[in-house]
Amino acid sequence: MIKHFFAATTGNVISLVGTLMMVLSLLFIAALLVMQAMGFEGGAYLGIITFVVLPMLFLAGVFIVPLGIWLQKRRDAKAVAEGRPVGHLPVVDLNRESTRGVLLGFAALAVPVIAIGAGLTFRAVHYMDSDEFCGMACHKVMEPEHTAFQRSPHARVGCAGCHIGPGAQWFVKAKISGSWQLVAVALDLYPRPIPTPVHSLRPSNGTCEQCHWPTKFLGDRLKVRTHFAEDEANTELKTALMVKVGGEQAGTSHGIHWHTDPNHVLRYRADPTREKMYEIELTDRIAGSKKVFKIEEPAPEGTEWRTMDCVDCHNRASHIYRTPQWEIDLALSDGRIDRSLPFIKREGVRILTEKDYASHAEARAGIAAAVQDYYAKNHPDRTGSPAVEQAGKALGDAWAWNNFPHMQVKWNTYPNHIGHQDSPGCFRCHDNKHKTDTGEKIGKKCSTCHNVVAEEESDSKLLQELGLQEAPPEPVAAADGSAVEAAEPTAAATGT
Repeated sequence: MIKHFFAATTGNVISLVGTLMMVLSLLFIAALLVMQAMGFEGGAYLGIITFVVLPMLFLAGVFIVPLGIWLQKRRDAKAVAEGRPVGHLPVVDLNRESTRGVLLGFAALAVPVIAIGAGLTFRAVHYMDSDEFCGMACHKVMEPEHTAFQRSPHARVGCAGCHIGPGAQWFVKAKISGSWQLVAVALDLYPRPIPTPVHSLRPSNGTCEQCHWPTKFLGDRLKVRTHFAEDEANTELKTALMVKVGGEQAGTSHGIHWHTDPNHVLRYRADPTREKMYEIELTDRIAGSKKVFKIEEPAPEGTEWRTMDCVDCHNRASHIYRTPQWEIDLALSDGRIDRSLPFIKREGVRILTEKDYASHAEARAGIAAAVQDYYAKNHPDRTGSPAVEQAGKALGDAWAWNNFPHMQVKWNTYPNHIGHQDSPGCFRCHDNKHKTDTGEKIGKKCSTCHNVVAEEESDSKLLQELGLQEAPPEPVAAADGSAVEAAEPTAAATGT
């Protein structure tokens, strides 16, 4: 039986090629899996080879082998009709013991082949939903979004959870869309930068709301931001807002997440970037009323209505690009930049924004040199110090995390609509310009969304009482009676 099976799968060139594809792909898959189990890190491309390319070769071999047998059988039948000798492929005659043996052999092998094919297909699908595949397989194209994603609050959620969600329908849509994206990458047809928003994104009730419940957005939240002045001392400043998160409670909604109340349906017409809102329609299902707020400029022809959901405000929930000021504030807060460096906030912003670079390597070198040059000219006592070197590295990181020359992505390419500091954000609608026919407006009152507790304060009594800010050192009298700033307490004085 084994002899007949071997003859059937290798008795012609086509079947022989298919058999070799099956055997070699299985051997390579096994070898790569063993290598990965032993700790070998091959990156995204090793995963593509292991779970996509090689399984495709295996499945192709599965189809090629019977195709070769069928073609060989046709050639043999033609040879018999013409009186020529035929090959050694078996004739399907169930009265012959050898034929039955071959068929039983094929049936016995079909089960493990199908099982292997199904397993490899599952692994391929699972791998194509992984962050590694989404972010690194098309490295240059996805580098900006993948870099921002790794620094986001959703870094451990996974790409598929937000971009696909549960269910087969959107999975199929995503893979069909991804097929064209693969072609675009291979043929270099993709735009630079990638335009946003993604108009084919699944509605948030199938993605965001799998974790974030609309009925659980309750109460107010004290949000404190630390930033630094552009003076010589890089003075630490605190801004505190009591944000009215709100949500649905006891059948009514309030605060910012009033927008998510299922009894309020909000639709709008905007330009393709969703930066300019032409018309906003509010339907109150309880009252049975409908209002349309418009600006004076009419909506262009072809502009479509869209039902508002989470990503209209949280448009950079997982891919957050920060401003130079914000990046330096973060670096000063967590110690990556020494706050004792004179004017580092002011000069850091200048250095990050005064020049474009062709690559990350060029930017890191140029920024580090600019930092060294400033302190060599203006504060020679700091020249070459570890603090200056570390500041140059931190500023280089900040530039590389937000700028990607290959994709033409810069600091302000992708605005964040949360708030209104770095982009219009809330003021796209809340601008006092959208009116109904009766003159009712969408207001622009700050207190609608938050109350200001402290604004850029370095000595807030309230924040100090809450333990969110340290009081500045008390001045002490000098020998001549003048006031001088108190020295930092020593370890001996504090008992540490």
